[in-house]
Amino acid sequence: MSNVGQQLFSGALSGFASTVCLQPFDLLKTRLQQGDGTVTTRYRSQFNTTTLVRTTQQIVTSQGLLGLWRGTNATLARNVPGVALYMTSLTQLRTVMATSPYFTPVRSPDSKNASVLPKLTSQGNLLAGATTRVAVGFLLNPFSVLKARYESNMYAYTSLTGGFLSIARLGPSELFRGFFASSLRDAPYAGIFVVLYEGIKRQSASILPPTSDAQATLMHTASAASAGAIATMATHPFDVIKTKVQVRSEDRYHGFARTVRTIWVQRGAAGFFDGASLRMSRKILSSAIGWAVYEGVLMFIRTSRLSDK
Repeated sequence: MSNVGQQLFSGALSGFASTVCLQPFDLLKTRLQQGDGTVTTRYRSQFNTTTLVRTTQQIVTSQGLLGLWRGTNATLARNVPGVALYMTSLTQLRTVMATSPYFTPVRSPDSKNASVLPKLTSQGNLLAGATTRVAVGFLLNPFSVLKARYESNMYAYTSLTGGFLSIARLGPSELFRGFFASSLRDAPYAGIFVVLYEGIKRQSASILPPTSDAQATLMHTASAASAGAIATMATHPFDVIKTKVQVRSEDRYHGFARTVRTIWVQRGAAGFFDGASLRMSRKILSSAIGWAVYEGVLMFIRTSRLSDK
């Protein structure tokens, strides 16, 4: 298997593992973000008393425990190719950038177990992460719209194909709805994440060099979880905007600026952090699982190759 093939396989496995494990977080986040904060006393009262526990109970009561995994197929359709393309493209782009003296760090960890990924300066990691994430996000935005609507209880989609066709019939503008908000979320998130992930991993390796693949995997898990937490909170308002643009059909949610204004008028600054704890939890866990699986599989393949020689 070629290097690109290994990276695609590792990325797809990473996306599959994190999606199956963490779909309930995505579902609940979408349900909390989809609401229309209409400025009525009755709605404000309902909103303030609608908690995560109540939302979970409503889903389990009406659909059973498996109801928390509604939309898993749509998420897999988005995340398996998405994570595979993102991680592979990111690795390939960083490999090319690593040939430039401008993006090559002066020092890097000496441990062979520290990482199998190319090493860049912070500027290189920021640029590579942001560029790759936005490019892959553009290609897969139609599946992001399908995923958000499938997780919502506002659309009666009975199949992935039927849901996708109903969106496609409305034209390209509907297929790429929310892409601007997604870009404003994904570009800084990916850039910040890659910079922090590599920085934390580098510092950890210099303080306590891993002596085995198992220790390296643990280090990757902790580094990714830490980076994911910080990057998530910095970009969460754009996730709320993206969800409302993709799910709500009212005119006041058509367009980025109009949606921002609507959220601000209805709920103020708090409205931009709906579902923050859920997204934080999901991102920490998905980053930890995803990058540990991705680098772990690549390290396993590398070790197997060396042992065969």
